[in-house]
Amino acid sequence: MSMSLDGFVAGPGQSRDQPLGRRGLELHGWHIGDPRATDADKTASGWLMRPRGAYVMGRNMFGPVRGEWDEDWSGWWGAEPPYHAPVFVLTHHAHEPIEMEGGTTFYFVTDGFDAAYAAAREAAGDKGVDIAGGASTVRQALNAGVIDELTLDITPVLLGSGERMFEGVESFGFEPVEVLHSPLTTHIRYRRVSS
Repeated sequence: MSMSLDGFVAGPGQSRDQPLGRRGLELHGWHIGDPRATDADKTASGWLMRPRGAYVMGRNMFGPVRGEWDEDWSGWWGAEPPYHAPVFVLTHHAHEPIEMEGGTTFYFVTDGFDAAYAAAREAAGDKGVDIAGGASTVRQALNAGVIDELTLDITPVLLGSGERMFEGVESFGFEPVEVLHSPLTTHIRYRRVSS
């Protein structure tokens, strides 16, 4: 998760035109073409894009459609999303699965995070599940205790407001195992502390 210094993973005013909110795109330059990106950013991009067996994401990450599905929407990524695996989307509104090119199928889960995570685990087999985001979905995963490894990409940007990932998370339970940095971001990989 890319995060501002003041703890926001998206800026205020998320919309179709600004899916990451005002100035939210500034959190992601390290992996989407800023010429100042370094080998550290390239390594962290590899962490981000490594293949998984399945994904869980929130509806806001899937798209800007709110309420009932009253328009044809298949995600921000075009005909071939980068997932190449089943993606379980948390929503309050049922929708038929959407099969995309390259092996990605979006499944819409209406009975909560635990159900989406269980379906993702079953689909992933031994390949692992990625909690793709957004903030609310990662927060639910942290509170459920199902994250083994968490990468934070902390960008030297102050957003002032927006979406916080750790709001309502009462304990962390991770320790840093690797840190990389560039002019754009400090990348910290955390692993769950064994009990």
